[in-house]
Amino acid sequence: MLDKIDAIEARYNELSKLIAENIEDYQKTAEWMKERSDIEEIVEKGHEYKDTLKRIEEDKALEKDPEMSELASTELDDLLPKKENLENEIRSMLLPKDPRDSRNVIMEIRAGTGGDEAAIFAADLFRMYSHYAEARHWHIEVMSANEIGLGGYKEIVFMVKGKGAYSRLKYESGIHRVQRVPITESQGRIHTSAVSVAVLAEVEDVDIQIPESDIRIEVYKSAGAGGQNVQKNSTAVRLIHIPTGMVITCQDERSQLQNKTRAMSILRARLYDMEQQKRQEQLDATRRSMVGTGDRSEKIRTYNYPQSRVTDHRINVSSFNLAGVMDGDLDIFIDELIMREQTEKLSVSEGA
Repeated sequence: MLDKIDAIEARYNELSKLIAENIEDYQKTAEWMKERSDIEEIVEKGHEYKDTLKRIEEDKALEKDPEMSELASTELDDLLPKKENLENEIRSMLLPKDPRDSRNVIMEIRAGTGGDEAAIFAADLFRMYSHYAEARHWHIEVMSANEIGLGGYKEIVFMVKGKGAYSRLKYESGIHRVQRVPITESQGRIHTSAVSVAVLAEVEDVDIQIPESDIRIEVYKSAGAGGQNVQKNSTAVRLIHIPTGMVITCQDERSQLQNKTRAMSILRARLYDMEQQKRQEQLDATRRSMVGTGDRSEKIRTYNYPQSRVTDHRINVSSFNLAGVMDGDLDIFIDELIMREQTEKLSVSEGA
């Protein structure tokens, strides 16, 4: 472990030097600062771990001194568990991270089984996530909503913007089931309804890079109006994108360079649009895998109002503070889900 900590610390110091020496290169500096920020916590924990190891060695030496042995043993009783805890924390930090964890998220809540009651519960979940985001100083932006007359949503789509939003909210994907007496129920019977939640990491902008080898450029004389320069000189440009077969022609400008520049702009825009459509198809596929059918059987969590109990079926953890959960107190579930995922990853990495 010390070798890994030393390597990360060396990289941290290297990045600090690069930032100091290249402050005018804003793009590179921003990249280096982000990388340094990503490893800063590990470096700090590494320093604490090394300091703990040093104190343990010192106390073990002092144990041989009759006058200092009792004090040293007492301190070791505190330092040895601290060393173990630090090792576990650092192992977790060294695990490969989901590259999407730092992104904003798009959340989609849809009413499933249960009619109007499901739509009302969809609104309750939206408020729950709004409170959770507010407590973490995240910002919510509603993108679209399909409301019903009773204050519910057949569907609501919103973005959550904030550091680490996806790293925590990704565990909310799945079917949420509610058991309660609906406001529309006149006989006082308990109904079971289901709402689906999909959590998608925000897609970053695509930077289109077009290799020169992918393009064939043909020039020709314009046949259109525009004066003698357009008619006599080969100013028109036909641009062929070989991988896709896409053809763009431009002849409106008076120079070949201007027409080529415009054609390239059009090509970039079209390729960007194609990439966006491809990414949207991937998002749709991810969404379908998350949402399922909206049926009662595919549940990750049940909100039982008569018993004031919320149960997460993935980890078999229950809270009897339903009001608190609906007010955004979700960390009892999310923290446990994160811990179990990390434990599983650690066991896999140690067994490899």
